[in-house]
Amino acid sequence: MGAPQYTSPRRSTDLQVFILLIAVIILVAGAVTAVQAVTGDDTGGGDTTAADGGDTGDGGTTGGDTDGSSGGGSTDGAGSTGGDTGDTGDTGDGGTDAGDGGTATDLPPLQGLALETLVTELAGLTYATQPPGETDRLFVLQRSGRIFIVENDALVSDPPYLDLRDRVGANGIEQGLLGLDFHPEFETNGRFFVYYTDTGGRRQLSEFRASSADADQADRDTEKVLFEFEQPPRATEPRHYGGMVMFGPDGLLYVSLGDGANASDQGQNPETLFATIVRLDVDNGDPYAIPAGNPFEDGDGGRPEVWVWGVRNPWRFAIDPVENVMIVADVGLDFREEIDVLDLDTAAGANLGWPNVEGDVCFREADCDITDYHVPILAYAHDDGCSITGGHVYRGEAMPELHGHYFYTDWCAGWLRSFVQEDGAIIEEADWTEDIGRTAQINAFGIDNNGELYILTHSGTLARIVPVR
Repeated sequence: MGAPQYTSPRRSTDLQVFILLIAVIILVAGAVTAVQAVTGDDTGGGDTTAADGGDTGDGGTTGGDTDGSSGGGSTDGAGSTGGDTGDTGDTGDGGTDAGDGGTATDLPPLQGLALETLVTELAGLTYATQPPGETDRLFVLQRSGRIFIVENDALVSDPPYLDLRDRVGANGIEQGLLGLDFHPEFETNGRFFVYYTDTGGRRQLSEFRASSADADQADRDTEKVLFEFEQPPRATEPRHYGGMVMFGPDGLLYVSLGDGANASDQGQNPETLFATIVRLDVDNGDPYAIPAGNPFEDGDGGRPEVWVWGVRNPWRFAIDPVENVMIVADVGLDFREEIDVLDLDTAAGANLGWPNVEGDVCFREADCDITDYHVPILAYAHDDGCSITGGHVYRGEAMPELHGHYFYTDWCAGWLRSFVQEDGAIIEEADWTEDIGRTAQINAFGIDNNGELYILTHSGTLARIVPVR
């Protein structure tokens, strides 16, 4: 036998230390990789928390809060507004593709839309909205003169929130209680504003106050009239009152006023309030102040309240604070229904052209130049409908794929369509009629604080637009 092998105790200990060191390095490397995946620090992007500041990890469908524009900030979807890190990606399709900094939504693919009926008991519905801070209660207008609360999808009918039937005149189909919006600070001041035609046929804008933001009934005796005036002397019928009331992100109140069925005298005359959309400062003055920047604020050349003019009957408009635009659906006469997009910062003084033009065609001015007026983003002929009903821009959570879609319909044709606009041009369109069928006589669209949309019909149906997945 040979001599026995001998191993130095020192070399054995060094080998053990070396093996232990290698193990520690492997463990540390694995931990670093895991941290990068969670935080998104790796240049390849993590996929669990959506590095755009969002809180859902679903590709930025909420847009996050890093730039103060929750709910998205681009017309083609949320997900491109989550700050300036450059890693949130461009969705391009309503927020379903997260780019390289987030993940696709966890929702199943959107197959279509449906209507979820909530109320059928109230004939002649004209609008639905929520006060700031409210999530459970939807306030619904009835043309005859009442405001009802729908709480957690159930109608609270007795008593109504406000009953003005003895003050509201609703003999004509375009008359009645037409518009409502709540002051941006309603939670503390209880102020809200309604627009209606009175029993004498005059159009009237009034302010009311609630005793508290959570009151179930407002005090009708708090009414303060901001303006009232009769139809023009040569009005042909009790129509074209406009009817939309909405606060903008600037804190100013916008109100649409139709031409009073007297286009010849009113349409191209900003010296009158007819055929205009007015902008008012209801926090100053008595009963209001004229905002700086109104085109005729000094009264030279037009009424100081006027913001834009040359409209026929802008029954409904929407304000999208994400894009800082107003989208106006103006009802036509013989040839065209139209939709106009107005930048809230630059549109003051815009002339939409009625009655010299109707939509995108010449009307009273036979050889007109359409470009002399504000050109609509969309117009359709009367072989496709007869009276446009404008809606709102969708910014809800149920259908992140549709962020930025403006919904609209036609009162006669009953189809449902939407489009996405960018810088005043349509970049995407959709027709949802095959999904929901044709819905007759949609008077208006409502909107809640979650950004979800509703339809309200002349016959009395209130329904929520919901996804089919």
